[in-house]
Amino acid sequence: MRTALIAFTPLLLAVAAPAIAQDTAPNPITQTYSVRAVAEPVKDVLTRLFEEAKVQYRIGDGVIGTVTLDAQGLSLADALDRVAKTSTPTVTIRREGDTYVVSQVTTILGEENVPEYFRARRISDADFDKKKEGQFFTFLPDFSSDPVYGNGTGARANIFWNGKKEDPRFRYTPYVAKLSLNAFVTDKDAQEFAASLDMPYFKNSRFRLKADLKISDNPNNIYFGITERTLGKLTLPDGRTFDKYTDFDKARSEVRPGGPGEAPLVTDSLSNRFREKEAMLNLKADYALGKGKLKLMGGYELQKLNYSTFTGRLNANGVPNGQSVLERDAQLGIAKGIEGGMVSILQQALIYDTRDFEPDPTKGLYLELANEYSSPTIGSDFSFDKLFAQARFYHKLPFGQRTVFAGRLATGNIFGRNAPFFEYQDQWSPDGSINSLGGSDSLRGYVANRYLARAVFFANAELRYRVGETKLLGQRFSLNVSPFLDLGTVRDNWFDINFKNMKVSYGTGIRIGWNQSTMISADFGFSKEGKQFFLGIGQQF
Repeated sequence: MRTALIAFTPLLLAVAAPAIAQDTAPNPITQTYSVRAVAEPVKDVLTRLFEEAKVQYRIGDGVIGTVTLDAQGLSLADALDRVAKTSTPTVTIRREGDTYVVSQVTTILGEENVPEYFRARRISDADFDKKKEGQFFTFLPDFSSDPVYGNGTGARANIFWNGKKEDPRFRYTPYVAKLSLNAFVTDKDAQEFAASLDMPYFKNSRFRLKADLKISDNPNNIYFGITERTLGKLTLPDGRTFDKYTDFDKARSEVRPGGPGEAPLVTDSLSNRFREKEAMLNLKADYALGKGKLKLMGGYELQKLNYSTFTGRLNANGVPNGQSVLERDAQLGIAKGIEGGMVSILQQALIYDTRDFEPDPTKGLYLELANEYSSPTIGSDFSFDKLFAQARFYHKLPFGQRTVFAGRLATGNIFGRNAPFFEYQDQWSPDGSINSLGGSDSLRGYVANRYLARAVFFANAELRYRVGETKLLGQRFSLNVSPFLDLGTVRDNWFDINFKNMKVSYGTGIRIGWNQSTMISADFGFSKEGKQFFLGIGQQF
């Protein structure tokens, strides 16, 4: 796939050396200095501070510079000239062991040149200091783990274009452009290749452009039904019920007498599974309204889907699998679209977004109302209309190095009598599709798509606590823990959603941040049906 990548040209600032004045009592360990109309020259203040501390100055990576007790680096005069030319009206000097770090803490000069719609987001001073400049790569072996889809191995590469700190827009964009490539296979024969391109504020405009391509073959999709009856216990075709998923999974492998249309002896080891082959292209753009917090999005998605079940498939002992649950529901007229086909979808959304740093927010709101519409009039083999709404909120707490409370409320509904079964499996969001109830996106103590019906409601809460961070080979890494609580339910009618039969899961997540823009996530979830482990990339929300 050939893709045109657009990178911003850094904004050139012509700035005189700023004057600064001291905000707090003299203290060489931690000081903040800011612009005043009448003030000492920057060199005089910093020179006096450094002389009091009896230290020298060295330019560092990712900050304006560092003051260190060793004799390395630039001369003090050269270093101060460098500081004076960085368009920095405010600096903080803090001590880290034997090193004094000089970093920007407030608006850089030239911000008046930033378009108003950029200013809806502004990253924190700490994140600004650590945000990596220029073009860089993150390349990871893609180790994923899911109790249904299997353990995956592959590779994931991200290419970021971040611009320079001197560019006033550096504070307001997650990146100038990002290209992601991902390819993996699992030990259960699933395969996927995906590519995506994201360009916020395309060419400094109000537009954000996104493109996604995916080709996949997954024989491990799971199906328990598409009505609120799935809220009951785990049930085998012969009527036996189970409280724990491990007991249910074990019992499926047992041999039983066949029913009508089945062989004399069968097993249900694959009765809840089906195979999906998908080729997908998605193009979308959003437009920032007014001051940029409110956005309109429009998009188009084209999918080619093929489905098959495992009815009659022989196991290792030569025993055939019984009738597929999906095939049974298709014969009963409950599950439509089992034959697959072409899906043409128009997408639209209204978004309100005040998050400070999109990949890993510390504050702000993300509200959205999203719709997908499919009809033969736009070339689709299916008709459906889906509506999804979610509210996500982030708040930094006053303890720890970086502690953030993150929460989400979400609900969705599928309209249309002939909606295909596969559209019950996920809710479309401009910020990334979400598996319906169960799995790593919603209820982390249950297997993926454990509960499906026309209407869904779920809520998530996380406490994201930073344990520590370090730099290694020029890369910045952080370690975080995230205890969480999830709950949700499904209904056949949207207006029947209430707090009865609410499913709950809880657990702990581990997050490893890489240059802030890439987050490796591991979640250990627990519920009444057992425990689950999920390994992947990115925050859950």
